Formats: sequence, structure tokens, C-alpha cells
Amino acid sequence: MQHRSNMLKVLCPVDGRNGKTFWLRIGSAFTNRDGSTNVYLDAYPTSGKLQIRPFDDHAPSREPDSHAAAMAPEPGPEELPF
Repeated sequence: MQHRSNMLKVLCPVDGRNGKTFWLRIGSAFTNRDGSTNVYLDAYPTSGKLQIRPFDDHAPSREPDSHAAAMAPEPGPEELPF
């Protein structure tokens, strides 16, 4: 059984209306005991960009992340461009 502390979510940035970026969850990842990570994708990112973040049952954190800020604004809860 997987522990919540080693579960991660895989997100892909999607360009939306008005130049806003949305984040679409396209898979899961798990950190192994040796520090390596297994990634399981349900979809292929056409942009070639992925972001791996800690898994949580709530909306994404609004705290700025240096890597996320460099890529695009933080996502809203399950926002889709369509």
C-alpha cells in the first residue's frame, strides 16, 4: 500500500483563453525508498512540459513556487480551458 507522503501528481500546462495557463492532471508519480521516482502518465503532454507536485486532496497551494512561477501562474482548482 502506498503512503500519502510518497504520492505525487503530474500536471501539464495548457494555454487557455486570454493568455491564462491552466494545469491539467495527466498522471501520478511515487517516490521510492531509494529516492528514485516512478511516473505513470494517463496522457501525453504535447507541450513536452510536466510539473510534479505533492499529492493532496485539496485545491493546489497558492504559495509561489520558484519553478512554477517561472513556467506559469498557479492553477485554480480543476480549471479546464473548455
